[in-house]
Amino acid sequence: MTTPVTIIMIEDDEGHARLIERNIRRSGVNNEILPFSNGTDALKYLFGSDGTGAVHKGRAFLILLDLNLPDMTGIDILRQIKENRYLKSAPVVVLTTTDDSQEIKRCYELGCNVYITKPVNYESFANAIRQLGLFFSVIQVPPAAL
Repeated sequence: MTTPVTIIMIEDDEGHARLIERNIRRSGVNNEILPFSNGTDALKYLFGSDGTGAVHKGRAFLILLDLNLPDMTGIDILRQIKENRYLKSAPVVVLTTTDDSQEIKRCYELGCNVYITKPVNYESFANAIRQLGLFFSVIQVPPAAL
């Protein structure tokens, strides 16, 4: 039996967040999506009240992460997730407007699984998210460490 995967979406642009969720749904993915508009709230949820992440032992997460957030960088969030024993196996998909090659390299070095530059054109962006949703429907996600 597989553990249901919860999608954690960390995206500060409300329009992008709606577009992402709508097009993931259009691709047939019905998993729970928990949206966060800043890094602070997302990390509070992921790490729990004791700050260890143990609250999510055995749960499976897939994390969609924007790098440009109002309160901290997505790089900092990625680093904290990948350094945590309970969360480090969660796939992280960086979905951002930044296409700087050094930043892309840094994200992969820190453990991001997929780096996608958001297309500027609305239709291209919507299509990219639908394809990402199809990808989500076939990948296997391990549960957090017990």
